[in-house]
Amino acid sequence: MPEMPEVQGLTAFLTERAVGRTIIRTSVGAIAALKTYDPPNTALHGAVITAATRRGKFIVLSCGDDLHLVFHLAKAGWLRWYETLPATPIKPGKSPIAVRVGLDDESGFDLTEAGTKKSLAVYVVRDPEEVPGIARLGPDPLDESFTREVFGGLLQGRRTQIKGLLRDQGVIAGIGNAYSDEILHAARMSPYAIADKLGDEEIDRLYAAMRTTLTDAVEAASGKPPADLKDAKRRGMQVHARRGETCPVCGDTIRSVFFADRSMEYCPTCQTGGKPLADRRLSRLLK
Repeated sequence: MPEMPEVQGLTAFLTERAVGRTIIRTSVGAIAALKTYDPPNTALHGAVITAATRRGKFIVLSCGDDLHLVFHLAKAGWLRWYETLPATPIKPGKSPIAVRVGLDDESGFDLTEAGTKKSLAVYVVRDPEEVPGIARLGPDPLDESFTREVFGGLLQGRRTQIKGLLRDQGVIAGIGNAYSDEILHAARMSPYAIADKLGDEEIDRLYAAMRTTLTDAVEAASGKPPADLKDAKRRGMQVHARRGETCPVCGDTIRSVFFADRSMEYCPTCQTGGKPLADRRLSRLLK
C-alpha cells in the first residue's frame, strides 16, 4: 500500500511534471472507482493544473480554487506516468486501468489497481474537504505543528494498541501498515503496547522514531519517478515484509503476525523482550 512517503514522492513528481499543464481528456476504465458525479469528470477538460498537494495518503490535483481531482491509491493502486500517453482506448473491465488523464503536451498518467478487491477511489470536487476521507484526517506527523506535546495528547485516554493507533487516519494522517512496523521497530516498542499506558520516555522514543523514520523515507522518495518509488520503499524497510530475515539491529530473526488481509513484522529481541507474539492464524489452524 502506498503510504505517506511514496504519496509525497508522487506529489512532488506531479508538481514538477503536471502543474502548469492543461487536462485535455479523462477516461474512466472502472466506473466504481469514480466516487463523485457533480462536477462530472469532463469538467476537468480544458482546466489547467495549478497545484499538486498531499493530504494524508490522498493526492489533490487542483485546477484553480474550485475544481480538484483527488485520488487515493488504496492497497493495490498506483500511478503510471507516460511521457507520451498511449492512444489505445481503455476497455472498461478489461484492464487494471481505473482512470486515464491526458495532458496538453501528450503526456499523462493512468491510475491502476491490481487484484480483485477494488478500493482505489477518485473524486472530482469543488473543495477537497468534500472528500469524506480527507475531512476526517488527523494531523500530519511531519507538520511543524505536530510537536511531541501534541502527539502525547493524542495518546491520552486511548486504550488501544499502539500499532492500530498509528494506522488510524483519523488520529494521525498518512501512516499505514508498513511504516507503523518500521516506526515501532525503531522505537523498540511492542505493536501491542497500549497507547495511554506509555510513559514519558516511551512517548519521547516513539515520537522521535516516527519523525526520523518518515523524514528519511520522504527523502529517499524525493526526486524519483513513479516507476522507482516502490523499489525505494522496499529497500528502506528494516522489518516490514522481511519475515525470516535477520534483524539489522540485533541479529534476531524477524517474525510475522498474520491477520485477515495483512501481516505485521517485528523483531522479538528489539521489541518484545525476546518473546515471539502469538501468530493468530497459525493458532487457529492448530485448534
